[in-house]
Order: sequence, then C-alpha cells, then structure tokens
Amino acid sequence: MKTSFIVLTAAFATVAFAPVSSAQGTDKLTIPTTAPKTETIDTMSVVVGVGVDTMSVVIALPESTTIDTVKRIAGAKAKRSFLSTAPGIQMQNYRPEDKRGINVFETPKDESVAYDGFKLQWGAAFTQQFQGLDHSNTAAPVLVTTAGVTTNANQLIRIGHGPNTATANLYLNGQLAPGIRVAMTSYASARHHNETWVKDGYLLVDASPIDWKPLNDIMKYVTIRAGQFEINYGDAHFRRSDNGNAIRNALIGNYVMDAFTTEVGGEVYVRANGFLAMAGVTGGESKGVITTPQRRSPSYLTKIGYDKKFSDDFRFRLTGSEYATSSSVSNTLFSGDRAGSRYYDVLQNTVSTELAQAWSGAMQPGLSNSIHSYVINPFVQFHGLEFFGNVERAKGRAQGETANRTWKQNVGEVVYRFLPDQRLYVAARYNTVKGQLTVGTPDVTVNRSQIGGGWFLTPNVLTKIEYVNQKYLDFPTTDIRNGGQFKGFMVEGVVAF
Repeated sequence: MKTSFIVLTAAFATVAFAPVSSAQGTDKLTIPTTAPKTETIDTMSVVVGVGVDTMSVVIALPESTTIDTVKRIAGAKAKRSFLSTAPGIQMQNYRPEDKRGINVFETPKDESVAYDGFKLQWGAAFTQQFQGLDHSNTAAPVLVTTAGVTTNANQLIRIGHGPNTATANLYLNGQLAPGIRVAMTSYASARHHNETWVKDGYLLVDASPIDWKPLNDIMKYVTIRAGQFEINYGDAHFRRSDNGNAIRNALIGNYVMDAFTTEVGGEVYVRANGFLAMAGVTGGESKGVITTPQRRSPSYLTKIGYDKKFSDDFRFRLTGSEYATSSSVSNTLFSGDRAGSRYYDVLQNTVSTELAQAWSGAMQPGLSNSIHSYVINPFVQFHGLEFFGNVERAKGRAQGETANRTWKQNVGEVVYRFLPDQRLYVAARYNTVKGQLTVGTPDVTVNRSQIGGGWFLTPNVLTKIEYVNQKYLDFPTTDIRNGGQFKGFMVEGVVAF
C-alpha cells in the first residue's frame, strides 16, 4: 500500500507541475479537448506498474498535457520479464541453446510449437575464458636429443595468466514437415580445430510422414534420429561445455574422462509416462569409413531410464546407459571432443603446442580398439537445489594390446540456483578417475575438485568463475604427470542463442 501511495503521489506531482496551454513548445503534440477551458478538464487512464502488479489509475490531466508527459507517467515503472529477452522458439521438439535448455536432456517430445510451414532458424554461441592456473610435478628427468639439442621431456612448460582462444558454434535448424526437422552444428573456432568444420548433422523424426492412424499413434511415443550426431551415451554430455556453448555446464572444465563423441548411425526412442528406452547402432568411429572392414565393427548403445516431475519443485531422473564395440581402428568414446580442454597447457612439456596437446588436463584411457562401457546417472532437483551423479565403468584395449584394461570414474555435482528466475547459482563438483595406463601396470588416479558459480545477465548471457585443483597420483616416475598438480582460477563468459 505504501508503494502504491508513493507511485500515485509521483504521478500527480508530475501532472501538477506540467506547463500549460501557451507555454507548450510548438514541437509537442497536445491532447485536444472540446470542453470549455473554464469548467472541464480531460480525463485519461494511465497504467502504472507497482512491483509485479499492474493497476489502472484514472488521472485528471490538464487539457494541454503533452504526449511526452503521459508517456513518462505510463512507462516510468514498466517492467520487462527476464525471459522476454530470449528469442522465440520456432522449431518443434527443440532444446534451446540458452538458459532454457539447462536440465533438458533428450530433445523434448511435445506439441507446444504448432507447425505452420517450412522454417529455417539460425543460432550461435561464443565463449571466452581467462585462465589463472599454475602447475607442478615431481617426474624424473627424461633427456631427449633432437638435432644435437638435448632437452628434458618431463620439464613443464611455463604458463602464465591470460585469455584463452575464443571459441564459437554455429547452429542451423530446419522444420521440414510436422514433427520432422533437421539440425546441424558447426564449430566456427575451436582450440583443436582452428578452421570451421561441421560437428554433426542429423534428421529428427517425431511424427509420421504418412497420415495413417496406426503410424500416428505409434509416433506419439517414438522418436527416430539418423545421421551423424552426438551419441546419447549417459546424461553427462547434456551438462557439458560443447566448444563455444558453455551455458549448460555449471562450472568451466568438463569431466576428467569426458565421454563425448559423434558417430554415424541411428537411434530409436520410446517414451511414455516418464519412462525412457533407447537403442542405437553406429559405425563405431567419428567418421564414416569403409576401408579395412576386417578391423571394424558396429557400435551398439542402449539407454533406459525414468524421468518424472512430481511437482513444480521436485523432479527425479535416473538413467543407465551402455556402449559396446568389439573392434575399431580408432574408437573415440573418451577422446571425441575435438574442441579441446578448457585447461590450456597444464602438465605439458616445453615443446607442447596448443593444437597438438589440445586435451591437457583430461584423462583419455586409450581404449581405441575395443570398448565396453556403462554409466548410471541419478539427477534430483528440489526447488533451486540440484544433484547430479555419474558412476561409470569402461573396459577395453588399445591397438596391439592382448588383454583388457579397466577404468572407473565417479562424479558428484551439486548446484544451487537462486534469486528470481534463478539468475545466480553456486556449484561444486568432485571427480575421481582410476585405471591402468597399460596392461599389467598398477592403477593410477586423478582427482579433481571444482567450486564456482555463475550469473545470468540475460537468458543468453552468462558469466562464471571457478576454482579448480587437480592432482595426479601413482603415476610412474618417468611420466610427466608423476606428482603432478594444477590449480587456480578460471573466468568464463558465454553468449548463446
């Protein structure tokens, strides 16, 4: 009530001190009146915003009150909603690239966007970091002589504090028919690939192309994806930074063992009443290859899960995923991120380059010939509090190895989002990885702790900060990562639409 009184008082004060009649400039448009000046004044209805409420106030204005004055009264407290600055969603069954896409896992299957003909939609994402990391190790010197010059291959390169390479994504979506669209993502700039190149392109089918009732009924529950795409193994890839788009990652670095790759193939989904089942088959590598077929076999992946929003404040999701290939020339399940790591040059030697050692700070187990991996991902959301877990096991071997090695990864992440529209958040993650570098050797361990937070200036603009501490344990003394550690802060800015 006090707020309303103050607003009304201000409005009336504005009217009271408005100049009248002949005092108005000739460039001002006045509100005409036909009533006698000596007896009657015009009455106008002005909408005044008070907090989140809107009230209509009838204010008697002098006949000569200008349009400018009315606009000042009516617009003085106008309030724009946070999400109103985000672009409209034009594609069906679409996961937005901005804040609205957070905690959206598989592309939604809904009819919130009606089909009204062919549409083409462009989007983009840009990311820039400032790195403030330091590193150290205790590895024994390994002397290497090249062209008469002897160097220590285990001496760390000197790194300072400064900006990393800016990265960018370009998105193209086309609505081809009801429930049918095509999507393509290009990396315009990346740490590992400085040139522009296409990350993926696929067809997504959520409705029958034939208007036949049995097929229409089936497609209410079925989704088909075909092409070259980011395979749906686990749920962590929905929460990671994808080159230029880091909106969905609450922190800055991805997992130590980053399960992400694109392959050529198809996936079929069935969803009903919160339950999810998916089966897929791909060529097993990051690009289509038909040579040396005796050394290649398809990859098979499956996912089952349950995802239910019990109320506006509580959601629970649990999924299990499996990926397997018996033979491959170069499988990249844990080395398919051709964008590169966010932690530049950490634990690298003096001859390393940004391009060649693009995955510094990551742990790639090297299971490139055969692999059988599975992961369980729980997700709980209560009000602004989120918990996400990752329990993962991978077994396989590299080219030339005759026995399998096993790698294990466990991750726990907590995020708390607060303020109106959850514009601000804090986050913490603990990530541990353990496994054999080669057959018959003891396990090595990598532990990483991350803590940070972020602020959404708009749904499309995010700034975040992180403190990271990563330690390497039980690595051989001749390995540059022996006694290795890097720690420090990272700052990142993201724009995505």
